[in-house]
Amino acid sequence: MESLFTIDGLISLLSLTLMEIVLGIDNIIFISILCNRLPIVQQDKARNLGLVLALFMRIGLLFAISWLVGLKTPLFELFNYEFTGRALILISGGIFLIYKSTTEIHQKLEGPEADEVDKKKRTITFQSVILQIVLLDIVFSFDSILTAVGLVQNIWIMVTAVVISLGIMLLAAKTISNFINEHPTVKMLALSFLLMIGMLLFVEGFGVHVPKGYVYFAIFFSLLVEVLNLRMKKASKEQSSVQLKSKYKEGETESED
Repeated sequence: MESLFTIDGLISLLSLTLMEIVLGIDNIIFISILCNRLPIVQQDKARNLGLVLALFMRIGLLFAISWLVGLKTPLFELFNYEFTGRALILISGGIFLIYKSTTEIHQKLEGPEADEVDKKKRTITFQSVILQIVLLDIVFSFDSILTAVGLVQNIWIMVTAVVISLGIMLLAAKTISNFINEHPTVKMLALSFLLMIGMLLFVEGFGVHVPKGYVYFAIFFSLLVEVLNLRMKKASKEQSSVQLKSKYKEGETESED
């Protein structure tokens, strides 16, 4: 615990916290989209509960590092590829994320009427949303902890980084969720991110390593472009409003003359 308060410990804590926040963005997006299908009075509760469960899950996995290491042991071989526990978790998590992203994108492209019909057909319960959040939390937590173990060896630094990062995400979750839900284009972009991350988890399960830096750079670059587009649309609307007001005033002046 004392090593946490050294210069090296604080640098490791800062870098690991930032990494956990970046890796947790996709978790927040997924939770926000799922919770949006619940009644408004339940959305905040489900979102906060989902993040709290992710916190306990990640801390639990940190204290089970030996078990995590054991998941790299081959379980069986198929088509000349050795499947491990880690590979099976990544593959199943990737498939689940691809399925959820694809169905959400399909509903959005079908239009608001189809989305309303779909909501009436499927009764989304609080328990089912929490269950889906837990399933994805397992995959995201698993991937996040393995990355943390590769960077830092001190378990208390890892625990502190996880608590701080998820605390920050807990505070920012509602703002991010509202922003995504208020802008349909951002929501579609977020679903595309989740689809891409699902594909990333799936191929990693088969031993194809894709550097996450490239993926998250693409995500943040796309998000930056979309934010600029939104600002440009807002500025354009404000300018149009000013022009209409000025024309209206000119018309009143001419009528008085």
